[in-house]
Amino acid sequence: MTALSIDNLSLKLGGTQVLDDISLHVAEGEFVSILGPSGCGKSSLFRVLTGGVAADRGEVRVDPAARIGAGSAFAFMPQRDALMPWRRIIDNITLGLEVQGISRADARALAEPMLPEFGLAGFDRHYPHELSGGMRQRAALLRTILQGRPIQLLDEPFGALDALTRAGMQRWLERRFHAAGWTTILVTHDVREAVALSDRIYVFSPRPARVVREIRVDAPRPRLGRPMSDASRRIEEQLLDILLEQRTA
Repeated sequence: MTALSIDNLSLKLGGTQVLDDISLHVAEGEFVSILGPSGCGKSSLFRVLTGGVAADRGEVRVDPAARIGAGSAFAFMPQRDALMPWRRIIDNITLGLEVQGISRADARALAEPMLPEFGLAGFDRHYPHELSGGMRQRAALLRTILQGRPIQLLDEPFGALDALTRAGMQRWLERRFHAAGWTTILVTHDVREAVALSDRIYVFSPRPARVVREIRVDAPRPRLGRPMSDASRRIEEQLLDILLEQRTA
């Protein structure tokens, strides 16, 4: 089942064309990455999907069977964890549910059984500054997943982490998200990250963003924590060639 279809989407901000006739689709349970150079408009697409800005033209369709209510198709995780420093980790995790009108007690009851799966058991009463960067990102991911939305939007969630923590989080994400079958869209400019995590990859041009290529990643899983397969290497080289061609065009 197609969970999301975007057709001929265009957006202009402040007189500048940001998105130019974007069309893409995401199947239920699929992990799709949007890859492109910094500043090309990837994050602007998420702003359209979450209602932060209205597109000038085009259509966004979410399968009715995947909806849990009007305007609630997407859960969004920004580039940084955005945890509130004055709230304990458990209360940061449940914030999205509380915004939806669920009581704090009921929200905690939903969150607490999931803490071990996200590596946060025993840390629910800590404050964000007491956790490592990777643990804060896992808390932010749990906050995103816990909202129960059919589609998860991840906007460069590991971009602010050091290289070692980033690699650990990528391995964790590959295991957890694919085991659960969450429908996910990841925005990134990291070619290796896109190849490691994705079922399919859309490559965007420099701004104004256009879809210049759609690539299916058929490399065997798991892809992280082991030598890179020939299939992954070929796809990575192909993507680098496409991005470099766009840069010099």
